[in-house]
Amino acid sequence: QVQLIESGGGLVRAGASLRLSCTTSERSFSPFAMAWFRRAPGRDHELVYAARWESTISHTATTSDVSGRFSLSRDKFENTMYLQMDRLKPEDTAMYYCAATPSPVDISRASSYTVWGQGTSVTVSP
Repeated sequence: QVQLIESGGGLVRAGASLRLSCTTSERSFSPFAMAWFRRAPGRDHELVYAARWESTISHTATTSDVSGRFSLSRDKFENTMYLQMDRLKPEDTAMYYCAATPSPVDISRASSYTVWGQGTSVTVSP
């Protein structure tokens, strides 16, 4: 079973930047899509950024709250996905999860993803 390994979370002040990484345990893993979701205490998983995993990132989906502040990229050879988070706000505080799905699905829905990482914590102070 492929595993997703996240890193890069931390405690920062508002306005700072962080870059999260998600690496797959198997180089041969070729998902249909990968995504970042976040979950704040007492809330459901919220889509941060998702993309179809073709030769290039395509068909992205994101929430309006992070549009223009967050961006998605990948290192194809390292099988790693990155989430660059700039101009962080206290409301971005959450556990961030990497997810993947091998099947063609609605990439914006958390229920579409069958492989999940353990999460990395992001805390943004005022």
